[in-house]
Amino acid sequence: MPMVNIKITNEGATAEQKAELIKGATELLQRVLGKNPATTIVLIEEIETDNWGIGGESVTVRRNRGQ
Repeated sequence: MPMVNIKITNEGATAEQKAELIKGATELLQRVLGKNPATTIVLIEEIETDNWGIGGESVTVRRNRGQ
């Protein structure tokens, strides 16, 4: 039973976009590893930009600076 954990910032991914991520990850595991889609779990976690850091600073700070 494969499990995929996708972490994204909570900046407005739609339900449709999340559904596409779930479908795509499931299909990828089936195609590449032969995993059964019926037992494949895909979890999407949305993280506050203040709780995600890159290069020593939060994503919030980087977004505000235009990076």
